[in-house]
Amino acid sequence: MEYAKTKDILHVMKILGHRNIQNTLLYTQLISFENDDYHSATAKTVQDAQKLIEAGFEYVCEFNDVKLFRRRK
Repeated sequence: MEYAKTKDILHVMKILGHRNIQNTLLYTQLISFENDDYHSATAKTVQDAQKLIEAGFEYVCEFNDVKLFRRRK
């Protein structure tokens, strides 16, 4: 789940205490997050985007000058 949030395999490797990255890769592939629900949010300013990122949202894309963000429920 930490990998799904951060997309940082080295961070997850350190948290799990693995010495070999292959072990970490194995664990990150065991869970499927395809059907998870998301909270969504929008930002029109840099300040709004910064607040969303600090709250754990990840940037998805921009549409009609509005930035779209999401976070797992």
